[in-house]
Amino acid sequence: MDIYPLLRPLLFALDPETAHTVTLKLLQLGHFTRLSQRLYAAPATQPVNVMGLTFKNSVGLAAGLDKNGDCIDALADLGFGFLELGTVTPRPQPGNPKPRLFRLPEHHALINRMGFNNLGVAHLLKQIRHSRYQGILGINIGKNFDTPPEQALDDYLCCLRQVYAAASYVTVNVSSPNTQNLRQLQHGDALKKLLEGLKKAQGTLQQEHGRYVPLVLKIAPDLSAEEISPIARLLLEFAIDGVIATNTTVQRHMLANHPLASETGGLSGAPVKDLATAVVKQLALELNGNCPIIAAGGIMCAAHAEEKFKAGASLVQIYSGLIYQGPGLVRQILSSQTGPQRPSRFL
Repeated sequence: MDIYPLLRPLLFALDPETAHTVTLKLLQLGHFTRLSQRLYAAPATQPVNVMGLTFKNSVGLAAGLDKNGDCIDALADLGFGFLELGTVTPRPQPGNPKPRLFRLPEHHALINRMGFNNLGVAHLLKQIRHSRYQGILGINIGKNFDTPPEQALDDYLCCLRQVYAAASYVTVNVSSPNTQNLRQLQHGDALKKLLEGLKKAQGTLQQEHGRYVPLVLKIAPDLSAEEISPIARLLLEFAIDGVIATNTTVQRHMLANHPLASETGGLSGAPVKDLATAVVKQLALELNGNCPIIAAGGIMCAAHAEEKFKAGASLVQIYSGLIYQGPGLVRQILSSQTGPQRPSRFL
């Protein structure tokens, strides 16, 4: 029995950010009582090999739900093949002023302008040490809001060096619309400098720690075809291990004059699905199998996940779909994958 349909009206009666906090507490309660494991354990699936890592299954949790690593073990109970924490920054920061999270139920969507609110990388690492989770753990890193774009590399390097030993892979977030000028880092010399510096540090850290931790770049759904091509070339030039397509969108044409359409921030959920899938398709053509794609954005049902796989993704991540459909969405996606899962070219 899935209890989320009973809980959702109660959670949706709360302010969205309050509901987020309550949901995390309920997940922790479900973990301690073992209820979540009984209700939401994933069906047996064939592991997927991507980026040299073996994922229990192909459905992961996108960054943003558990920025601080407070609910790692509880989230693992929901059947995910991997978890991505963060976005985390070198120093703690409160994020943008409230209200900063909005629901649009008519569109199965969210608008957020959280602004990388988190307790800092040291707190995240403490929470990871206290968890029992043994699966694939991605850590999503960003820059502090007051770090100038020309000094952004310093923040990313600071986070990379600190999280390297704890992470299965590290995601470089340059695509949130909620930190001023952050998206500038997706383009031209700024991106080249960032990837070059991170790749060099990755090599040094590999020698220090005796293990290779893949680097993944997370990009926006609002990029034009002309902007995606040079990003793809840089991914290949610097042998970046993967790319997440995509983050949230700043576009609003899908909202049909909704009263919240004028709220600034990133739009996620069903309205971003087609934008994100288009980016996956172009990346698949540009990368030609030489860099795996993790698809995120608008996955609200099993058919949407299959659309991402057909477009060229090796893995998928969900977040807004979890809010609207509940934890049962993970099992729904995995149960729809008949027969052996698609073999990966990225062993």
